[in-house]
Amino acid sequence: MAMSSIDLIYTYILPFFAFTIGSSIGSFLNVVIYRVPNGLSVNEPKRSFCPNCKTQIPAWYNIPLITWLWLRGKCRWCKEPIAFRYFMVELLTGICFLAIWQMAVGDLGIGATISLWIFASLLISATFIDFDHFIIPDSITIGGTAVGIVASFIFPMLHEEKIWWKGGIESLIGAVVGFALLYLVVLMGKLAFGKIKHEFDEPTAFEISQPGGEEAAIIIQLGEHSYEWGDVFFRKWDRLVMDIESLAINGEETAFESFLVVGDGFELNGERLELETVKKVSGTITSAVVPREAMGFGDVKFVAMIGAFLGWEAAFFTLFAASIVGAVVGLIQKFVVKEEWSRPLPFGPYLALGAFIWMFIGPALWFWYVGALRAGLGAE
Repeated sequence: MAMSSIDLIYTYILPFFAFTIGSSIGSFLNVVIYRVPNGLSVNEPKRSFCPNCKTQIPAWYNIPLITWLWLRGKCRWCKEPIAFRYFMVELLTGICFLAIWQMAVGDLGIGATISLWIFASLLISATFIDFDHFIIPDSITIGGTAVGIVASFIFPMLHEEKIWWKGGIESLIGAVVGFALLYLVVLMGKLAFGKIKHEFDEPTAFEISQPGGEEAAIIIQLGEHSYEWGDVFFRKWDRLVMDIESLAINGEETAFESFLVVGDGFELNGERLELETVKKVSGTITSAVVPREAMGFGDVKFVAMIGAFLGWEAAFFTLFAASIVGAVVGLIQKFVVKEEWSRPLPFGPYLALGAFIWMFIGPALWFWYVGALRAGLGAE
């Protein structure tokens, strides 16, 4: 029997458009992934440009997927290679949009499906930014949480609700639970693994400054050990404690009885020094105790965003799944690739993977796991 026009549209044409829209959005996500963590506007310049020669790319050389294959992964002008990641992001986004369309549009409707497309775009952007820079920008986490809450009020079916305010409440609960859940994990990790101690055989130079200028990260240099300020201080009450032999503030030798570096400034002889007033601290130390985090605060806000779109159960499942996948990858890196335990690993990609698993098969997988666990306990 010949396929009707309606069947043809729903079976082939609309899925094709879903994939095409996704790959086009993926092209924009490449702009976000490159520009946002580097402090560049996603609107200026309006056109994409080659990361090497900075030539702006006209529209006919910026066709998702096709252009990269056509030019064999090289810039049209400088002939330098363009990373395969650009093609992969476009392909991955297209596949995700197609999969979400096939899964959601019949049950949730167009509006909720588009909301999940936005959510998938945020997950993909966060994944690749975290891989490259070990950060997840607030524009993704906080902005995404706000979008998830608003979308849940408008499309309560995102949380299997029919009444608008019930969907919004589920979203708010999901955001709060997601935030609180991972924040508690971070606090527990802080108590268990929250310090690195450096001992030096003789007085060793230290420096706290912004070598890249006022817009750059503050660098803490303790002998050969280097840290960014944001990686050391997670909360205002965190302390960097040093046994100081000599001290200079803004290049001037300073007499001191006590000196502490705290999360939002300095304390000299019990007096507070604001962070903005101190351009450089230097001197010599014999030891230092550095606060550290199991993961960044961006991950905490990221789980809040996931909870806002998918609900509190998804937040629990995402953290559970991400922990398992992260542990497996960590063991492979340690025992197969032979990397050091201390090498930092971004947790955002595992959280994103956990959220994707929940969207497609999470509830069924979770019920299977709980059932198997109960059966195992019952057998004993």
